[in-house]
Amino acid sequence: METYIDRIKQIKNQKKITNDRLSEMTEIPLGTLSKILAGISDSPKLANIVSICEALGCSVDYILTGIPENTNNYTLDTYEMDLVEDYRKLDDHGRELISMVISKELERCAENVESPRFDARIVAGRGMTKTSIRKNTIKQAMGISRRSIELYDMPVSAGTGMFLADSQITTINIPSNPETESADFALRIKGNSMEPKYRDGDVLLVEECDSVEYGELGIFILDGESYFKQYGGDRLISLNPEYSDILLKGFDDISCCGKVIGKLKRK
Repeated sequence: METYIDRIKQIKNQKKITNDRLSEMTEIPLGTLSKILAGISDSPKLANIVSICEALGCSVDYILTGIPENTNNYTLDTYEMDLVEDYRKLDDHGRELISMVISKELERCAENVESPRFDARIVAGRGMTKTSIRKNTIKQAMGISRRSIELYDMPVSAGTGMFLADSQITTINIPSNPETESADFALRIKGNSMEPKYRDGDVLLVEECDSVEYGELGIFILDGESYFKQYGGDRLISLNPEYSDILLKGFDDISCCGKVIGKLKRK
């Protein structure tokens, strides 16, 4: 009957490793190692068996039980386990999409085998979370990119007007595509005068300019107060019919600071 000693000797011989060399690799004294391999030591220390297995490149389970290793049973690190857990939460459509991304990436890697491998774990140590890395990697593989613009935290009025000056500014990421490429900054709506198309809390994408065409939507400053309205020539128009038009002749200081080109989707 084959014993753990037989299996150690078999692998050692296959790899042409002498007892002296194995002693150096494991830092087990040669005398102790010789006793283990000769079967003189009835109960060798588990630490020594582990060291021998590591040096021979085999599992402790195989040496002790003789059961061949399952080469498909990979040891996963934390990042890889997170990926597996996320994958299991997907529905059939999501799994099919991920399979398509993986297939395309494998094709790309096969065409460019000398390119350095992207290691998300290295990037994770530089400030990005593993979740954001996974999302960004998938988006990049699908050709989805993003860019940063400034968001004015004080809402612009879609009602009776608010001061825009002294607003806090933060940076947000938006999709980078033909529909958003002309956006220079973003503003948040306050009020309901532009409903039903624009609701309270929506984030507007704005192209910076000092004038808009008749019928276009813009951000206007009237005597220091900001408005999100439709330009009507001599007036600013609300999309909500419950609000009256704002006649421009009643203001001394009138300016336009941008054209509204769209809004961000609510999460």
